[in-house]
Amino acid sequence: MKFRTLLRHFRDGFKNILRNGWMSFASMSSIVISLFILGVFLLVALNVNSMASQIESQVQIRVYLELNVDQAKRAELEKTIRSIPEVSKVTFVTKEEGLEQLKQNLGEDNQDLFEGYDEENNPLMDSFTVDVFDPQTISVTADKISAINDTDETKPIMDVKYGKGTIETLFKITNAIRNIGLIMVLGLIVTAMFLISNTIKMTIVARRREIGIMKLVGATNSFIRWPFFVEGALIGIIGSVITTVLLLIGYSELVRMTQVDLGLMMIKLVTLEESGPLVASLLIGLGTLIGVWGSTLSVRKYLKV
Repeated sequence: MKFRTLLRHFRDGFKNILRNGWMSFASMSSIVISLFILGVFLLVALNVNSMASQIESQVQIRVYLELNVDQAKRAELEKTIRSIPEVSKVTFVTKEEGLEQLKQNLGEDNQDLFEGYDEENNPLMDSFTVDVFDPQTISVTADKISAINDTDETKPIMDVKYGKGTIETLFKITNAIRNIGLIMVLGLIVTAMFLISNTIKMTIVARRREIGIMKLVGATNSFIRWPFFVEGALIGIIGSVITTVLLLIGYSELVRMTQVDLGLMMIKLVTLEESGPLVASLLIGLGTLIGVWGSTLSVRKYLKV
């Protein structure tokens, strides 16, 4: 196709939008409303997934050592734990540091619980805090660490704790939340596609007589189809861009307004820099695709004259 012909099709497509103002407005409104709802659910799903990941990333294994473990043995044990493929980080925590951490975690209101406990009288044990690359492998990693005692005559490990039972339940909940969010977003995408395409089809149906006359006077299918193709694409692009701008501006303001309050609760929303490109590309791409798809299917029906 020549560039001049293509340019004329784009010009005709744009003129059709202006000429059929109310129907074009109805199509764009359908796109804006449908994609806005989809965008809201997509942002919710992204934040739920992020929060689940934040919770999972805080899961750690605590390896408590026996009292008779000397420095050389401790260094050997640390090296062995680090060699486990699933382990990302190993931190040694003395019993004095452990007591201070416990005091900080319980807060100032519960400091009376530690009366009588000090460096001389400390019931805690030296320990290792172990982080893993994938939180889902924490139980397997804990079992591997526990198995070190089976091959070491000195039995340096007193206990390995990671919240067994609770952690498995947590992972089931977070996985279920992710799956439900994904299903809802996919369902809304399908719903939006049908709602928007049907609205665009109504725009084309209202002009079926125009298509029939063009066909009868000898216009080729390609000549008739291209302006409608361009019109559908422009309606989809304009509607989806409006939706994306409104949604991201609103979300940016929401993040700004809730940053302090949610931060105090250790909750962090996905930033606009992280979510913006994904949301924008999905909504604009989907809006354009639906606009072209709806126009193409509708025009094809009335080309058979």
